[in-house]
Amino acid sequence: MSEGMNQSMLVVWGGFVLAFIFGVVANKTNFCTMGAISDVVNMEHWGRMRMWLLTIAVAMIGANLLYYFGLIDLSKSVYQRPVLPWLSLLLGGALFGVGMTIAAGCTNKNLVRVGGGSLRSVVVLTVLAISAYMTLKGLFGQWRTSFLDPVAVDLSQWGFSAQGLPQVLAKLTGLPDKTALLVTLSVVGLGLLVFVFKDKRFRSNPSHVFGAVVLGLLVVAAWYLTGHLGHGEDPETMETVYFATNTRTLESMSFVAPVAYNLEMLMLWTDKSLRMTFGIASAIGVVLGSFAYAISTRQFRWEGFASMEDLRTQLIGAVLMGFGGVTAMGCTIGQGLSGISTLAIGSFLALTGIVGGAVATMKWQQR
Repeated sequence: MSEGMNQSMLVVWGGFVLAFIFGVVANKTNFCTMGAISDVVNMEHWGRMRMWLLTIAVAMIGANLLYYFGLIDLSKSVYQRPVLPWLSLLLGGALFGVGMTIAAGCTNKNLVRVGGGSLRSVVVLTVLAISAYMTLKGLFGQWRTSFLDPVAVDLSQWGFSAQGLPQVLAKLTGLPDKTALLVTLSVVGLGLLVFVFKDKRFRSNPSHVFGAVVLGLLVVAAWYLTGHLGHGEDPETMETVYFATNTRTLESMSFVAPVAYNLEMLMLWTDKSLRMTFGIASAIGVVLGSFAYAISTRQFRWEGFASMEDLRTQLIGAVLMGFGGVTAMGCTIGQGLSGISTLAIGSFLALTGIVGGAVATMKWQQR
């Protein structure tokens, strides 16, 4: 077996194992971004929100320390490209936020629910996958590339090679790149930690603290897996490549496009040009990890739709999540954890859209 094949297998199986653990922890701790936002909007309870913010802080600090010490190059990720499609990020994020709210859960939450026995989530994910695939390569993709993506700012015109906050700080202040990285990381990452742990009730909840730390470290481990262990020379082309990723660069946890690629793999199984990737394996891993936890704790339960109205609402939400997640280049995990961990400006815009869309929908539902 060639060295390239070995690295591809390492990335694929490593992604599966990391996602399996992700599924176990997400199920055990009821990790849910939509739920965290809903708790704040509807009950003014910040427990799950602090858990999500702690996960972001751990992922952000860990990923950027890997970058600082030269173990991975976050500037090569899709989130850090110097072209900033701000309209796609904001609108796509907002539509994803609306979709996950009316569908009562984001992509990750539906993957976790499938593992717990939800047939409803199987239907939601299937429709989401079709919508996402249409946005990647089909009719929705034509709309996206024709009307949304061209509305962008090219930061390279101002000398930026990437769109990270540290690069902006370095450009504005003249600080060395590594110093700017540490300053940005201290302000944002440590600021999140202070906010999270100032709440005594959250500090006394070991399940949420432990879950957040583990999930954050899994995002960091995924960056290391694809960006370091999966980075090497292709024995056929003799070029330096990132093995077994759909974006052909380093990746971490993200589930909208990978769900679409799973559907593509199932539909075109005999197409020899298709290969198992980190993203495809990670989506499967979350389901099986959640399933293992549900079975081991006897919480596995078959679940269907409550009514035709419930079915209709869930399907509309699935379509919006598929289109919005691809357009915004990620979901609550893809942008809300992995993208944010790179300190990319676009990820903050996408996350603003997701939270804004979710909050607006929840307020509308209250009325």
